[in-house]
Amino acid sequence: MVMNSPSSAAEAIARVTESARVTVENGLHRLDFRAMSTPCQVKVHGVAASVAQEFLRDAVNWVAQFEARYSRFIPDSLIGKINAAAGEHWVETDPETDRLFQLCQELFFFTRGSFDPTALPLMKLWNWKQSPPVVPTADAIRATRELVGWNKIQRRPGGIFLPQRGMALDLGGIGKEYAVDCVMNLAIQRGVQNVLVDFGQDVRVRGHAPEKKFWWIGLDDAANPGKCWAGVAITDHAVATSGDYLRHFTFNGVRYGHILDPRTGYPALNDCRAVSIIAPSCTIAGLLSTGVCILGAKEGMELIELHPGAAGAITTNTTKIYSRKFHEYIPA
Repeated sequence: MVMNSPSSAAEAIARVTESARVTVENGLHRLDFRAMSTPCQVKVHGVAASVAQEFLRDAVNWVAQFEARYSRFIPDSLIGKINAAAGEHWVETDPETDRLFQLCQELFFFTRGSFDPTALPLMKLWNWKQSPPVVPTADAIRATRELVGWNKIQRRPGGIFLPQRGMALDLGGIGKEYAVDCVMNLAIQRGVQNVLVDFGQDVRVRGHAPEKKFWWIGLDDAANPGKCWAGVAITDHAVATSGDYLRHFTFNGVRYGHILDPRTGYPALNDCRAVSIIAPSCTIAGLLSTGVCILGAKEGMELIELHPGAAGAITTNTTKIYSRKFHEYIPA
């Protein structure tokens, strides 16, 4: 989760809710707003206008509260308080946060450590915006890695403790995707049958688009960003794409992407340029897409095939590699 600048939780809620705009055309209700430093969109059709409007209002309010609670950029957010208390004291958590942290535990294990919410110290060490770019020294990386490791944190029902000063959490690795799934759950609870939730191109759909049998989702082309190399037809599934094709630099002849491998402290160094994943949930699609970018094509494809219901396409420097089920989503 990213914000343009630090603010209070109350300011974040106001900023998100005030950005919301709803339009209606031919029975399609479309909500646009900005949250987590990304454009967000929700589309709904096939329900009464009052139901659609209430759902869209609840959706933007939920996302605003979510960002205010879990953004690391907001000092009085829960994550801000947890990070400030590192090495000093425990911080109280609620049952929803406990479930979110338990999900982090499961995803850390599932992705073989390539997803690690404690990687923030390393992310800060690599200053992607510096010009000209500078690669941290091996000593600096080694020292910073001592502050990283999900298994180092201490948890109990209703509490969490980061045992070393300088440790810090960042839920950006699953924040948008988790929010997409939660908003979709709101739709399901309200009986909204046809809905698309798109937060920064992390997408989950239910039902179908107007006058179609499915929703059509384009996959960004790593070689021509902004254009699609393929489209997938999905219903009741999610799509996420990760890659370093937009954000990278070359230093002393070595290409460094922005996707960090928390296990080494360095950006992932392999030939994966982009990974698109289709999965039952956006959280899993997002974690798999980023995890495969870190693990590399061979180990990454093994991970995709291990997950029930997942399919994926990996774009390397020279080719595209597909999982067994991927072409089931390409219309004939």
